[in-house]
Amino acid sequence: MRYGFAIDQRTCIGCHACTVACKTEHEVPVGQFRTWVKYVDKGTFPNSTREFGVLRCNHCTDAPCVTICPTGALFTRDDGIVDFDSDRCIGCKSCMQGCPYDALYIDEDTHTAAKCNFCAHRIDQDLEPACVVVCPTHSIWVGDLEDPGSGISRLVSGNAVTVRAPEQGTGPNVFYLGADRAVLDPLVAPVDRSYVFSSPDPQRLDVAADLAVDPVTRSHTTLNTAHPRPWGWRVTAYLWAKGVGGGAVLVAALAVLLGVDLGVLVTLVAPALGVAGTAATGVLLVRDLKRPERFYYLLTKSNVRSWLVKGAYALAAFAAVSGIWLLLGIGVETGVIGSARTAFTVLAVIGVPTGAMVAGYTAFLFGQAEGRDLWQSPLLFWHLIVQAVMVGAGALGVAALAAGTAADGLRLIAACLTVATVLHVLMLLGEYGGRHATRHATVAAHMVLRGRYARQFWGSVAVAGAAAVLAAVGWATSVLALLALAGLAVQVALLIYESVFVRAGQDVPLS
Repeated sequence: MRYGFAIDQRTCIGCHACTVACKTEHEVPVGQFRTWVKYVDKGTFPNSTREFGVLRCNHCTDAPCVTICPTGALFTRDDGIVDFDSDRCIGCKSCMQGCPYDALYIDEDTHTAAKCNFCAHRIDQDLEPACVVVCPTHSIWVGDLEDPGSGISRLVSGNAVTVRAPEQGTGPNVFYLGADRAVLDPLVAPVDRSYVFSSPDPQRLDVAADLAVDPVTRSHTTLNTAHPRPWGWRVTAYLWAKGVGGGAVLVAALAVLLGVDLGVLVTLVAPALGVAGTAATGVLLVRDLKRPERFYYLLTKSNVRSWLVKGAYALAAFAAVSGIWLLLGIGVETGVIGSARTAFTVLAVIGVPTGAMVAGYTAFLFGQAEGRDLWQSPLLFWHLIVQAVMVGAGALGVAALAAGTAADGLRLIAACLTVATVLHVLMLLGEYGGRHATRHATVAAHMVLRGRYARQFWGSVAVAGAAAVLAAVGWATSVLALLALAGLAVQVALLIYESVFVRAGQDVPLS
């Protein structure tokens, strides 16, 4: 059995009865929607037409929201309905990033994720969803798509149908008959200066300036819902914080394995940065939850397929390694422990994979965010490690001002900082300047290179480039002040870039 919807836009009159019935049935807060009607106007008045589209959760066969949800709050029933359990939700908003259809939102009353759940409670009582019951033109069909004798199955098999974002490969189970492409494809019809009954939210207006208008159809959206960015500055700061901690330990581990003496930078500073970076990351992640009191559900109600859960394990492992390393270093520096070369070597060997994973696991998390094509780069894991080495080495370069680090240690830090910064800049230029796999990624890259984020992006590239030059000169001359200045500059460059990366990835409209 596989329940699905078929929406006949040939007969839909855009009356919003489905929206009202849904909001009443589920007590959806004002301004939020599980089902909504989108308007698109084409042409120029008086030679204009209006198209309607009823949008909602697509109850995907391969639902990315179910995979990315860390606590199993979203799940697929045996009948194919994608339902949710608000009692398990921690409000991490990852499901909103995973959904390519803008179907999920955070309920203002419960502070948990919500969406169309096919009126599962009515289905269980052999009743139709509320939207189907009230539709005056019988434009919404429901039933078992795998039953060849059902009405919806005959309707879908006997007519030309389309789905939203088929390129995402999620297997959507909402089929449209007679729907205009401008309604289903959010890139075809940017919002106009105003809506029919209201004003567009500021984010949609800002993004519209970076979207091309079809010169023939002049398609533009005249009614839609607001979909603000789920993730903001805390995610930007979290990427930087764990990068500093992971990168510092990676550089320290490299020094130990190469036999380069970094003094207290190895024994105390690097592991302290690892502990502090992990702690800051945890605080930022918990503070970003809409239900932070439920943060422990990550461990007690884990969906191990989610990279939020795997990331929590990576953070815990790295925190343990950094903590033991720091305790050992304190023991050595205070004279409580004698020579600990073997122990530091063992910790360095373990610190390389744990440091790399804590820096790079976000690439796999962002990879599960299937609604954000800019984040789907196969190079992201390696780029995050490069960024971590860059800012980790930068932090050690700043700390070296007070540490009295030997010349060979300074050269190692400067080498790591220079090489990582150059690689970071080259990877940025390659990633954004090359071809992109999807139109959504292309639009996001345009926003970064030439659109609303161009100034910040090129500013971060310029700062990183200057830092690379300073680090290279410091490498050649062993001038500590240049190394420290470069170390500070890369922190600024990465924070600016991560802010652009996180925002631009979420700005491409999905509905």
